[in-house]
Amino acid sequence: MGRRERDPRIEDSREELDERVIDITRVAKVVKGGRHFAFRTVVVVGDNKGRVGIGVGKARSVPDAIRKGTERARRNMRQIALSGTTVPHQVMGTHGGATVMLKPASPGTGVIAGGGVRAVLEVAGVRDILSKSMASANILNVAQATMDGLMQLKNVQTLAAMRGKDPDDIRPFWERKQHDKENA
Repeated sequence: MGRRERDPRIEDSREELDERVIDITRVAKVVKGGRHFAFRTVVVVGDNKGRVGIGVGKARSVPDAIRKGTERARRNMRQIALSGTTVPHQVMGTHGGATVMLKPASPGTGVIAGGGVRAVLEVAGVRDILSKSMASANILNVAQATMDGLMQLKNVQTLAAMRGKDPDDIRPFWERKQHDKENA
């Protein structure tokens, strides 16, 4: 038994997640004797079904920083409300100086986003969305602002109940047509 056999119970319990490193930055700590350099990584993890998390890892070596960031991202995973392949309604997320607008899009539009916003949305399972990143271009703040926007999302039934309206009045027009066909 030179090779270790893997325990199938451990493999089954660990779900398959989509991990992406969206930023690697060299940071310095100034001390009496000079500067100590380290690396900061921003990692986003998701299951492509509505769960997503962001983690930041710092270490002296890049692989250690990535590992730490991935562990933190897995711990910080949150469930978000999706409406098919898009978001149920428009939201504005902010974090620090960054502001991100997320707007639902009709099927076939794709992910209209760049950089950190695209990575967060794709691992969350969003396939059709329009977005705009405003103010700060700091990748960490933009990713956190995107996450803030996703956390503000509510499903159509909850939003309709809050507004005192019928859920069909809140759905985007392309979903109303599809919903009417299914109920006919």
